[in-house]
Amino acid sequence: MTTLRVEHLRKTFQSAGEPLHVLRDVCMEVSGGQSLAIVGPSGSGKSTLLQILGALDRPEGGAYTVDGEDPFQLDDQAIAHWRNQKIGFIFQDHHLLPHLSVMENVLVPTLAGGRATEPLIERARELLDAVGLSQRVDHLPGMLSGGERERVAIARALLMSPALILADEPTGNLDRKTAEAVTEVLQQLQKENGAILICVTHSETLATAMDQQYELIDGKLVVPAVG
Repeated sequence: MTTLRVEHLRKTFQSAGEPLHVLRDVCMEVSGGQSLAIVGPSGSGKSTLLQILGALDRPEGGAYTVDGEDPFQLDDQAIAHWRNQKIGFIFQDHHLLPHLSVMENVLVPTLAGGRATEPLIERARELLDAVGLSQRVDHLPGMLSGGERERVAIARALLMSPALILADEPTGNLDRKTAEAVTEVLQQLQKENGAILICVTHSETLATAMDQQYELIDGKLVVPAVG
């Protein structure tokens, strides 16, 4: 079972005035099949933390491992491969390529390996069926609703069977009913695949749907006060 550990993670940005300590002492441990929400005001460092967990940015202190492996000990080529194999990203704006079909968008993560293999094409079909889009595989993103585009993004994120799914406001652009449906599909597939799901969100509904909830305050993760 996958285990993610974060110990005393720190990140500081230089500004015109004093240094901005975005992450001061972030600690957490999450196991495969579990989901976690991180809430907090804009500018609190939520997206910065997600970028570090996705190995898109580097911390300046502390430790981060997935199954005991520290991605920041790898060279640039190896870390890109690690990210492709281990991480599934879901963004608020889905980032689908408008000129590619639904199926082609789901298969985008295979480009790092050169081409899509038949097993991955079959997995893409299964994922699109699971998110209710088996009849839309040849459609372009512009022909889909916002909820459908977000479900394509979920299928794409899960294609490589990642150990860790990172979602940045995945329901931020959706109405309540659609957001609830997308959340249900995301959690169902995440648990079926035994992956870890970490969501950054302003949505209380999405946050409470996760197994655990944390708030990022003054650069530290704390359990939100009840009531």
